[in-house]
Amino acid sequence: MKEKAVVVGGGAAGMMASIMLGERGFDVTLLEKNEKLGKKIFITGKGRCNFTNDCEPETFFESVISNPRFMYSSYYAMTAQDLRALFESWGLETKVERGQRAFPASDHAYDVIDCLKRQLKRTGVTVHLNTEVTEIRTASLEEADAASGSGDTDKRTSDPAVSHEFDDRRSDRRTTRKVTGVRCGKTVYRADRVIIATGGLSYPTTGSTGDGYKWAEALGHKVTDRRPSLVALNCAEQDLTALQGLSLKNVSFTVKDGKKSLYEGFGEMLFTHFGVTGPLILTASAKLGKTLEKKALTGRIDLKPAVAEERLDRDLVGLLNENANRDVRYAVRALYPASLVPVLLDRSGIPHDKKARDITKEERRALLNETKAFGVTLTGLRGYNEAVITQGGVSVKQIDPATMASKLVDGLYFAGEVLDLDAVTGGFNLQIAWATGAAAGRA
Repeated sequence: MKEKAVVVGGGAAGMMASIMLGERGFDVTLLEKNEKLGKKIFITGKGRCNFTNDCEPETFFESVISNPRFMYSSYYAMTAQDLRALFESWGLETKVERGQRAFPASDHAYDVIDCLKRQLKRTGVTVHLNTEVTEIRTASLEEADAASGSGDTDKRTSDPAVSHEFDDRRSDRRTTRKVTGVRCGKTVYRADRVIIATGGLSYPTTGSTGDGYKWAEALGHKVTDRRPSLVALNCAEQDLTALQGLSLKNVSFTVKDGKKSLYEGFGEMLFTHFGVTGPLILTASAKLGKTLEKKALTGRIDLKPAVAEERLDRDLVGLLNENANRDVRYAVRALYPASLVPVLLDRSGIPHDKKARDITKEERRALLNETKAFGVTLTGLRGYNEAVITQGGVSVKQIDPATMASKLVDGLYFAGEVLDLDAVTGGFNLQIAWATGAAAGRA
């Protein structure tokens, strides 16, 4: 008789785990509370699905923010290259673009989802949509063993729920309880194995509402502090509203706490009505989030990182001389985007209508300083509605890194964003989901 497995959550980790279970002969039921599978996959990469980063292992581990060491076993069991080869063997054509980002060749996220759905069907996985799990059921090892020997193999039953709470002091002890199934309202699905792959709190409209954290805590697991990550940042400066919609490419962004450097990056960013966003800022949020919960930080944007200050000064002098009789607001437009000029001049204390020929050395120096160190006061993270991922989650100290098995409850596994694992942008977070999902399913 086949062992029964229930996977809770039909995202990347849940679908991958289900397929691996199906290939290993389990009777697999995948429960998804949304009306369709892969809702979050569908919106990744702006609808193109940057499903992994085809980098070397060293780059992957450097890109993981929380608990990179925990990922060693599962990543080496399914590297980015292994994943691409697996998708290709399943009929999904893939490609690699700038920054080693991997996409489906079609540029359509739904092709990734369709590929996974075909494999779910091939491996005999039963999928139930619009099915919300309300409880993870457990019993003592003795009770579970007795039930398994009773010959009761009904898939569903109306038995009352069994809830059990644990003490943190038990975290290092031998497993004393075992999973027996999950409850969905009045319906119970019996199971020998349960994998929780419910995601985090980011993009709650995709179904990520933190259910997995609640169940983990009820079963004795520690859940670390959570916060939005890969998210835009709020800023205090009022003059930034004049820059709303301005996109900057090839700029550098540095954030320090006193003399300690918290973040240094290079790339693209965008000004908004509330602050700053864009790839450069999203990556910064992953590294600054914990500190920003405690205090504001000052960031410096180098608008011309490829140009040394001395060279920039010569260029500015040349422009001012060439446009000696023009207002400075027009004279310097060859160096800056038009919408940025008034803000730079205000911050430098230079009247907009002052003639270029009358600009003093001190005013020129102030403008250069603003160009090389445009300051923004970071006051906090935007919310989960805008965050790509959640930072924090089920503590990996209570999870086996090779199998994703709970150290507290026999037969219970966790995979994907529900765990305290996260990375920067570029396909790394989906790689975490695939790898941990595969590890749980294979185990």
